[in-house]
Amino acid sequence: MIYRDFQKTIQKYLFKGKIIIIYGARQVGKTTIVKEILKNQGDAAGYFNCELLSVKRQLETLEPYRTKDFLGEHKLVVLDEAQKIENIGLVLKQLVDTFPNLQIIATGSSSFDLSNKINEPLTGRAFEFKLYPLSIREAINSSSQSVVLESLEKILIYGLYPEVYLSGKNLALKLIETISSQYLYKDVLEIEQVKKPQLILRLLELIAMQIGREVSVNELAVNLQVNRDTVERYIDLLEKSFVIFRLRSLSRNLRKEITKKNKIFFYDMGIRNAILNRYSALSLREDIGGLWENFLIAERIKYLDNKENPYNIYFWRTHDQKEVDFVEEINGQISAYEFKWKDKKIKKPLEFLKAYPNASYKAINRENFMDFLT
Repeated sequence: MIYRDFQKTIQKYLFKGKIIIIYGARQVGKTTIVKEILKNQGDAAGYFNCELLSVKRQLETLEPYRTKDFLGEHKLVVLDEAQKIENIGLVLKQLVDTFPNLQIIATGSSSFDLSNKINEPLTGRAFEFKLYPLSIREAINSSSQSVVLESLEKILIYGLYPEVYLSGKNLALKLIETISSQYLYKDVLEIEQVKKPQLILRLLELIAMQIGREVSVNELAVNLQVNRDTVERYIDLLEKSFVIFRLRSLSRNLRKEITKKNKIFFYDMGIRNAILNRYSALSLREDIGGLWENFLIAERIKYLDNKENPYNIYFWRTHDQKEVDFVEEINGQISAYEFKWKDKKIKKPLEFLKAYPNASYKAINRENFMDFLT
């Protein structure tokens, strides 16, 4: 088992009078982490799998004292896969209002479902967190930086889902294909009752082939032979189920900066490669530039989230093709980054730096990326 930085974060917020909500895709390690937290509480903690019908029935009664009797005398309880409980927001609200000393941790693999059910009832009553696949920092802490560097090609091909990372290449391939085919769309299909799973798969294939490039929703709609609203809805569902994320364009100073454009990336490179069934060596790939860019941005998000400092992230481009791969804004400070797999010498984006004179700029390559991510 690899110790997750996320565990320390959660433990810091225990018994602060708030419910703790943990979102994350299936198989990223939510259950493992909450069970480790429970170990530290001994007999004072209890675990409840909300996918079990017996648990589901007991928690849907909307009678807080009856629910508390079912949960027992524990000081801390974990409700795993809490989105399976009907009216989960109301259930949690009743429990926290009636038993303020009870610490509840609720996990959900479908943020769009769980959050829709809890946002209004739990206003001011919950801390919310996201759990991602392993980070480079966590991988280093479990072994060493040299070991992780030696595993970089495997990481870029098979990704950082915990079980995948800890397995050899043959088993890693089997595991990432299983996650991609059996878990990836489960919540989208079940909860949203999507009737065309092949449409979602084809949409993901089109997005996967365009990482690093701007994505046109209109073009996607034409390719898929559906309307624009349908494509927007499916992208939103996939984003809320932690498969993909959007990067917006930064546009503030120049008339020729592009606006209302997005790039779409994957939270895990193994998932992206599994969708395309593309596992060839990096030296043989024509998509290594996009793969490298996606990897660095996804890992940077994990790094920034772990610091718990609010941030905004963008890419930047002008209509005449001047571009910066990644821009982040923290406490009003803008930092720009260019990502290169091969090239070490990169021209500074003079037009960007002129438009944003207080911004910093750095080129990230294979020699210095660890500093960027750790």
